[in-house]
Amino acid sequence: MTATNDSDEPTVPIVCPGCETTSRVPLSDVAETIERHNDGVHDGDDVASVDPDIADRIADLAADELGLLDDQ
Repeated sequence: MTATNDSDEPTVPIVCPGCETTSRVPLSDVAETIERHNDGVHDGDDVASVDPDIADRIADLAADELGLLDDQ
């Protein structure tokens, strides 16, 4: 995986346990980078992904924003 970021766009950590690599890619390139890596290196298997800790945190923030965590 490659990581380039010439702008101030936030970057997201991508991990690949199969390759034992980690990289950071611009937010706008995350889906394409993961798909390209998995297709090219892992025959399309979903091996590389957004760092699980980051993905969980984003899910928590989205659920909170949508009011899904409010006490009823």
